[in-house]
Amino acid sequence: MSMTLEKLSEDFAEAVESASSSVIRVEGRSRLAASGILWKEPGVIITAHHVLQRDEKLSVGLPSGETLKAELVGRDASVDLAVVRVESDLSSAVWKATDRLRVGHLVLALGRPGKNVMATHGIISSLLGEFRIPFGSKEERLIQTDVVMYPGFSGGPLVDANGAIIGMNTSGLQRGISVSLPLQALEGRVTALLAHGYIRRGYLGISLQPVRLPTTLRRQVKQETGLLISGIEEDSPAEKAKLFQGDVLISVNKDPLRFPDDLLHHLGKDHIGEEITLSTIRGGALTEIKVVVGERSST
Repeated sequence: MSMTLEKLSEDFAEAVESASSSVIRVEGRSRLAASGILWKEPGVIITAHHVLQRDEKLSVGLPSGETLKAELVGRDASVDLAVVRVESDLSSAVWKATDRLRVGHLVLALGRPGKNVMATHGIISSLLGEFRIPFGSKEERLIQTDVVMYPGFSGGPLVDANGAIIGMNTSGLQRGISVSLPLQALEGRVTALLAHGYIRRGYLGISLQPVRLPTTLRRQVKQETGLLISGIEEDSPAEKAKLFQGDVLISVNKDPLRFPDDLLHHLGKDHIGEEITLSTIRGGALTEIKVVVGERSST
């Protein structure tokens, strides 16, 4: 047993050593610094959006001890992601897809809020299913762990037992839960931020809240709830399509709308400029309204 534990201990130490060269200190707030990770392109670093409280005077600390000025490339607050760039030929990091991750796998969380890398460990507690964010048409998932995230660990890597980087840790998405964004959720967003500085997103310009439908309508549409339009932005796609405050949305392109998140799948970047059909209750009667999805840039 002691030999097994000793080998596990050595393997963990080697995994930390292997990944530590890709862990960066990120100084973007007045208090404790946070962490970042070298991306797959030289000079590009990813970190957590919420740890960058100033866009100017950003700097990063390298494993060598050198400090460099950094420039903010862009943010995606919806997944707590920020991308910064430094004028340096920093080597890129090796990332690993998480297709074979299973609940129970051992993982390490690394951070560099100071000069030296820090580490903690745990297991994968859950692979959170439909992490539905309006980015294209795909559904993504978070990695949930029982790892204790120390102050300054947000933006740092989640590492597997072999030292491969499998995700970016953040405490800014699920309050009180340690989660990580896997490579699959990061790749397209980082590419978009590097290309445009922002994430393209579709929007209709409406505020929604779930409401329970009257009994007769519940039977007619075969669902118990819909989405009440509580507000409409001026000159928005919704206003141009003559949607009104008080309308209740039942479905979009025949897909039921029971909660606001149900609409997000139809508002990804791939749907910008696309005409969608909303089934709506107005004055107690069902009607269909066609709306062209607009574009709203988001930081």
